[in-house]
Amino acid sequence: MAALPDIPDDSALARLFGKERVQGDAVWFSLPGGQTLYAAGDPSDQLYFLRAGRLGVFRREQGNEPQFLGVIRPGEPAGEMALVAGSPHSADVVALRDSEIFALPREAFFEACETDGSVMAELAKLMILRTRQAAAKGAVGEPSVYGFVPTGAAGVVRPLVERLAREIDKLGYSVTCIGAEAQSAPTEWFSDVERTHDFVLYLAEAGDGGWRNVVARQVDRLFRVGRGDRKPPKPDPAQALPSPLDGQQLVDLILMHPADTAAPSGSEAWLDAINPARIFHMRRDHAPDYERIARVLTGQSVGLVLSGGGARAYAHVGAIRALRERGVPIDFLGGVSMGAVVAAGVAMGWNDPEMDKRIREAFVDTSPLSDIALPILAMTQGLVVDSRLAHHFGQTQIADLWLPFFCLSSNLTTGAYHMHRRGLLRRALRASISLPGVLPPATDDNNVLVDGAVMKNFPADVMRASQLGPIVGIDVTTGRSITADDVARPVSIWRWIWSGQWKKGPPIVSLLMRAATVSTSRDVAAAREATDVLVLPDVAKVEIRDFSAFDPAVAEGYRATMAALLKLDRPVQALRRRTSIAERAAS
Repeated sequence: MAALPDIPDDSALARLFGKERVQGDAVWFSLPGGQTLYAAGDPSDQLYFLRAGRLGVFRREQGNEPQFLGVIRPGEPAGEMALVAGSPHSADVVALRDSEIFALPREAFFEACETDGSVMAELAKLMILRTRQAAAKGAVGEPSVYGFVPTGAAGVVRPLVERLAREIDKLGYSVTCIGAEAQSAPTEWFSDVERTHDFVLYLAEAGDGGWRNVVARQVDRLFRVGRGDRKPPKPDPAQALPSPLDGQQLVDLILMHPADTAAPSGSEAWLDAINPARIFHMRRDHAPDYERIARVLTGQSVGLVLSGGGARAYAHVGAIRALRERGVPIDFLGGVSMGAVVAAGVAMGWNDPEMDKRIREAFVDTSPLSDIALPILAMTQGLVVDSRLAHHFGQTQIADLWLPFFCLSSNLTTGAYHMHRRGLLRRALRASISLPGVLPPATDDNNVLVDGAVMKNFPADVMRASQLGPIVGIDVTTGRSITADDVARPVSIWRWIWSGQWKKGPPIVSLLMRAATVSTSRDVAAAREATDVLVLPDVAKVEIRDFSAFDPAVAEGYRATMAALLKLDRPVQALRRRTSIAERAAS
């Protein structure tokens, strides 16, 4: 074993892992980047102390993507809560880079606490702090060290990174950019820089050789930078840039576009070549794009989640109008069923007048459920919906949307929800709104996909796995939803047809829609726990299948969102704002 490193910190925990104890009870070892320290469910029989490197904390729940909870930095313990509670670990802890760790057996830890009471006092203080962070919906330890490396003919990376640094500085943080000039710096130098700055941005250029590998293994999250107007590079093992972050879905892709680009194109090929966790589009010299990525890096990006709910989902249009009027940025979008359609419009770049016009054309002026069919698979043929989605979304791919977007459908073949993050947008939306019994199901290979509301109607917890910033959730499924009058048999079939009520679909449509949007209390609680601003428009007076009731639903969505925003004591994007080093020093 190599010589044990010194621990300069004079804290109680540092003293606990000093050389005398290490030579006795504790063990010092190296954990290569990408390797797991412990997994959820493992016994908590040791206390770990990170001497150097970086650890990532992840929660992996069945049916959900892994959720990145935060980082553990040098000088911090890991596994302390489970150890003290005597329970199995509740999350996975993985090395984000090559790390040096001390491990102290459970028995030795409690023996040390009896000898030195300050050890447990300091650990208790840390556990309380981390619990408060979780209760305040903050990350355990926010990522603060990012890397930027070129892929393909990306051009020079430094101007992009320096522009992002200036935007981060405007947000009140200390930030520095470091390139290949630091290649020969000692390990301690990197640690000092990361400790004395709120954010560190490492960058490498195409010709930087070994420095690119250093960057890929030195950061909390890695961004590969390419040119969106060029084809992606062909796989070349000789040019491969391995990173321990790949296996943890912590590598993203930024595609730079000319300033006059109307819409990205060809991004699916980039996803095939790079397989990033997320994709971001930026236009050169377009200030809002740089501001958006700066919010992503600092944990101030805003995610918007829109629930399903039939015609009541028109309220989302009013909610978006209110958010824009109040200057709330929208950086990530997710939705289900009709909520997915509205969210997709925002991701397409539709402004308020265009959103109003397109939703009216597609769903309000004439009913999308008017092609009633012999109900072999559904009450309608679905051809009207297909043609309207094709008209308004065309051949747009999800990867080519200006903003990161997802929608959900329910996979009846596998029994789990299906997340659509790539592929043809209108096909994903068609699956997400395929209410069983009302619209024929969609198919994907041999999978049968129906309305996402069947399995998860308000996916705020899914959004949380994609980004650490605040989440605004608009849920239109609460309150009175259906009564006996809504499902009453028409007194006269001929009068029902003559009045035009048949265009809404028969009363069974209301029954099917409401049945699909009833969520379990556990799902509702998980979704609402993930939101920072929860808006519950009162749309009880809007019949769930009345697609002509656009104006009252929009008005209520606007009113409810404005009311929620006016209650806040700070801007939405600042709800999870971390304190800077300077602010902590001044307090």
